[in-house]
Amino acid sequence: MINLPNFISQLFNGLALGALLALISSGLTVIYGTLGVLNLAHGAMFMLGGYAGFVVFGATGSFGLAVLTGAVFMLVMGVFIERVVIRHFYSRPDEDQILVTFGIGIVIVESVRFFFGSDSIQITPPSWALGITSLGFMIYPTYRIVVLGIAAVALLALYVVLYRTKLGMIVRAGIEDSGMVDMLGINVNQVFMLVFGIGAMAAGFAGVINAPVVALTPDSGETILVETFVVVVIGGVGSFPGAVLGGLISGEILSLTSMVNPSYSQVMLFAVMTLVLMLRPQGLFGQQGRA
Repeated sequence: MINLPNFISQLFNGLALGALLALISSGLTVIYGTLGVLNLAHGAMFMLGGYAGFVVFGATGSFGLAVLTGAVFMLVMGVFIERVVIRHFYSRPDEDQILVTFGIGIVIVESVRFFFGSDSIQITPPSWALGITSLGFMIYPTYRIVVLGIAAVALLALYVVLYRTKLGMIVRAGIEDSGMVDMLGINVNQVFMLVFGIGAMAAGFAGVINAPVVALTPDSGETILVETFVVVVIGGVGSFPGAVLGGLISGEILSLTSMVNPSYSQVMLFAVMTLVLMLRPQGLFGQQGRA
């Protein structure tokens, strides 16, 4: 039944989901905007970060350490993958980049399946985030509020890195014209390595904080990957503000549609994406020529 409390609760669900999608999408859009690589392994990186957090949580019982380790682990993995594989494909055709990242995703998924099996697993939220919290006008699961806060802080940190640091200036310049950045004497290869690592870290970080909400399976990154690409298309390729706004819009669409009929949530998401592509092909914050 649709009523006001249910509607408000779904709005909050959409906000939490949207912040999570924005965090994952920010990594994907920065990678594509800077490196020109369409990373089809991004969903697998989201999943792998969750499993890394699960292992640390099982060994230590510390949720904070699990989140930190999952993020750092995926930063290292991202740098490793970029140095060993991705760097050899920057000048290759787009279809080669798509195939190699798709293959990397399969390797990650099947490796996790080999070590952990296909059964779903879940991280328990920290004790201080269990239960429900009264917001005055409704009660809401405490951990979902925590997820919203963590994602907001992480997005703020990414904003500071991209817009208030020298690295961020170089990354944004590289999105506009990587050749010009190279001509200025900046080591573009090192920047590309860091960008890919940061993108993977954002996905892994989101994977850990999402694990107490949705159970982990080796295939749990597939749906997230599709939704993340929709977010990037809606927000605009290479745009961090676009990733944030696109994530929030997508989260609300998925949540509010599920209130009416869950089977149509993905349909509505793609319908909105189609509408955006018809009216503004480069996305809400994208630039002409980067759509």
